[in-house]
Amino acid sequence: MPDPDKPSFRLNRRQALSLVAVTAAGGALMSQRAFAQEAGASADTAGLLPGADVCVITPEVTEGPYYFDPALDRQDITEGRPGVKTQVRLQVVDAQCKPLSGARVDIWHADATGVYSGYANQTGGVDTTGETFMRGTQMTDANGVAEFTTVYPGWYRGRTTHIHFKVFLDETNILTGQLFFPDALSEFIYKNVAPYSDRTEERDTINTNDNIAAQATRASFAYVKELADAYLVAMIIGVDPSATSSNLGGAGGAGGPPPGGPPPDGGNGGPPATGSSRGSLVPGVEAGN
Repeated sequence: MPDPDKPSFRLNRRQALSLVAVTAAGGALMSQRAFAQEAGASADTAGLLPGADVCVITPEVTEGPYYFDPALDRQDITEGRPGVKTQVRLQVVDAQCKPLSGARVDIWHADATGVYSGYANQTGGVDTTGETFMRGTQMTDANGVAEFTTVYPGWYRGRTTHIHFKVFLDETNILTGQLFFPDALSEFIYKNVAPYSDRTEERDTINTNDNIAAQATRASFAYVKELADAYLVAMIIGVDPSATSSNLGGAGGAGGPPPGGPPPDGGNGGPPATGSSRGSLVPGVEAGN
């Protein structure tokens, strides 16, 4: 298998998709089939999303500096902004794999250019005060599932590709976490698809040198599947219904630098993987875009 930490590593979109699981510690790669088989071997997973760690409590990590509640109960959170269409499917379960219905799930993330809505003083002086793109809330259904339509997140300095989420069971049981992506697929999209590829700067942080990804563990890495016109990004979120959250603060809070800030402590993990050929290789994207 090629070494993704070497600059000579090149792969196409299909090869990128075959490397769907990247561990936070060490960057080991596992095939989609092996990941699903391993996840299914530990428990009865009938009715649960495929290809993800199950029956484990998802580690709580920092909220970060860009959370606020826009009170937007909606599935499509893009507000028409460009990017590779992505369906985010999150299933909330307890440690016995019982789906939890009626839980509130919030997600938020950077757009294709690496910018969050609702904040000033971002990369290049960007001010998105008053905007609400890439933010939304859904309640879990009878199967514990909340689903969102969005675009593949862009990157910003100091962080690997990620989506933030909060799961609210009640006023004191709030799990704050982050969902992570395969670096190989992220890098392919960033190098080959506009508007991601319009950026001239290079990423400085990938999964293996992102401290928050390490804290989140493999349980927070998404299962990714190619659909006809989008990517499906799925993750099972394990929560403890009897817990009290340690992260009950309001919007903002410590949790990493804003876009454009310095990378987190821990050093540089080496150059990220790079993509190669352009063309109609990404669902929903025409050749040449």
